[in-house]
Amino acid sequence: MTLDTARLSRRRLLQASAAATLALPLHALAAANPAIASSTKPSSNTRATASNYSPRARAIVERALVIDMLAPLRLDLRADAYALPLSEQHLADFRASGIDAFHNSWGLGGADARERVAEHLAGWNGWIARHSDLFCLVDHAADLDRAKAAGKIAVIAGVQNAEHFRSKEDVAFFHGLGLRCAQLTYNSQTVIGSGSTEREDGGLSDYGVSVLGEMEKVGMLIDVSHCGDRTTLDAIELAKGPIAITHSNCRALNDHPRLKTDEAIRKLAAKGGVMGITGVRMFVSAKEPTTLDSMVDHIDHVARLVGIEHVGIGSDADLYGYDALPPDQLKALRDSYKASYGFRERIDIEGFDRPSKIFELTQALIRRGYSDGDIEAVLGGNFRRLLGQVWR
Repeated sequence: MTLDTARLSRRRLLQASAAATLALPLHALAAANPAIASSTKPSSNTRATASNYSPRARAIVERALVIDMLAPLRLDLRADAYALPLSEQHLADFRASGIDAFHNSWGLGGADARERVAEHLAGWNGWIARHSDLFCLVDHAADLDRAKAAGKIAVIAGVQNAEHFRSKEDVAFFHGLGLRCAQLTYNSQTVIGSGSTEREDGGLSDYGVSVLGEMEKVGMLIDVSHCGDRTTLDAIELAKGPIAITHSNCRALNDHPRLKTDEAIRKLAAKGGVMGITGVRMFVSAKEPTTLDSMVDHIDHVARLVGIEHVGIGSDADLYGYDALPPDQLKALRDSYKASYGFRERIDIEGFDRPSKIFELTQALIRRGYSDGDIEAVLGGNFRRLLGQVWR
């Protein structure tokens, strides 16, 4: 969900105490104020405790290459979040989470997007380097396999927008900086195309088509999670190969503008693409109770519609979820979205709001009757296949 990215540069934000730069997974436009000094801290009831789950669930997660295709390393609205230290408990929770790869993607846009995305990549690359005993940046799909074999956590660098591509040549420039996945738009209109909460959707512009072509040329994954319906279909149809919906759900089950139609899901799958299912509450269901089983309903829907090989996970949250944010940050995040997002009292789903959420989901898939092989495909095998096709 990663909020509509703030339009102010980090420098201007720090100077003017304005609203939000770094967009969190539901995160983009949230207000990041210098007065926001508190940060999420792991508590005893959110720690990863794999021993609580069945031997079958633990074995599946251990075998699987678990890829969360929208998972910021840290939900924190402060502009210098990538410079802040991690507690020993936070590091322990990463190790015990069962997640082998995090797509660390943020919504960054605006007139100075090129500068801010470069700063974002540099900041998080530095964060990874300072924690190189546990994390590693990936360039190629085989790096995902090597990281798991070495007991490390792979990080995929991403951005939930494409406004930093000021010319089509910028695609290769940012690929050289490590960017391996980019959304074509966030929620709003850009020179590339239309976002999901824009009043009208004119589809991809001529310039957007040229950017899409350059992304395929360099081997950067194209993501249409936040794109409007016409822009989504244009991207799928005009791409030569498979693309991704890294984090969304099915509009057939929940009539929300950020979700994808069956038409889009069918056309995505026909070209070999994969759709990641998110656990963000209002994207899962419009009514209560909204549970982890409600999230599995979306996995079921994609599997029945186009086949199990086209569905994965894009949780759209960090290890602890949105509701664990300090109250001031949570309010800023909520205030930065349009009313059409439909926030309710809680953003996260119980069970999918903790470091052990992959084990919780695996248990739910077992209860639903999925085979071990199909669960491993959903947890990461399908996205591993797609990344192997796209990244060159």
